[in-house]
Amino acid sequence: MKIYTKKSVQKLPISLEKAWEFLSNPGNLKKITPDYMGFNIISGADRPMYPGQIIQYIVTPVAGIKTKWVTEITHVKDKEYFVDEQRFGPYALWHHKHFLKEIPGGVEMEDIVDYKLPLGFFGQLAHPILVAPKLKEIFEYRQKRLIELFGHYSEPRTEKTTLKHDILN
Repeated sequence: MKIYTKKSVQKLPISLEKAWEFLSNPGNLKKITPDYMGFNIISGADRPMYPGQIIQYIVTPVAGIKTKWVTEITHVKDKEYFVDEQRFGPYALWHHKHFLKEIPGGVEMEDIVDYKLPLGFFGQLAHPILVAPKLKEIFEYRQKRLIELFGHYSEPRTEKTTLKHDILN
């Protein structure tokens, strides 16, 4: 049994409160998902995120094939993290952790997805050809959209970096 892990880290120039408000609202997932995936929420996104929440989606990840995906929000710690787990869908296992932490000048978001493909050996064959590149593409799209929505993060200048800059010039 092969379990894969996908990690993604992104910094945004927004407050922790604003990041949490956006990311913990299931309705916003459509805004950061590529249009070609045909992502539509069927039910469960009518309330702010809470443990035990069941969200049903329709996605079209490959070749126009519509797939129902059902996730459960299993853990939520306000303004720190939440976890969604697939209950029904295209993966044999999908466990997605979303972490937020305040940093100088913004917030750092970290996603860690542990997943297993169905179909045993055939799923493992499909991973490097189809699944890994598709997940990479989706997370890159998500990062691009978040920059479009909230701006590009730049390390804040500190007295130390200013002094270093002045010494070098």
